[in-house]
Amino acid sequence: MIIEKSAIAGTLESSDVQVVVEPGTGIELSIESSVINQYGRQIKAAILETLDRLEVKDAKVTVVDKGALDCTIKARVECAVYRSCGKSAAGLPWGAAIR
Repeated sequence: MIIEKSAIAGTLESSDVQVVVEPGTGIELSIESSVINQYGRQIKAAILETLDRLEVKDAKVTVVDKGALDCTIKARVECAVYRSCGKSAAGLPWGAAIR
């Protein structure tokens, strides 16, 4: 997928994550988290896995994590990518069905 415009998904509430996706060159990833020392590698892996599954090659991704689970991180990244591409919720195969 090609990132066409900036998009955001998620909140800054406890146990959630806010993901901002913008057009970029290559994958530029910025992560802010209160649990970065304990779970930083897992958070990064969940984000990159989702971007790879969605075939995103060029994007600037900014993540502010407030203790979200992996499934929440993946869902927020997926939602932000779809919003940035102008896709509507109707007819999209959410989750692992895309490939």
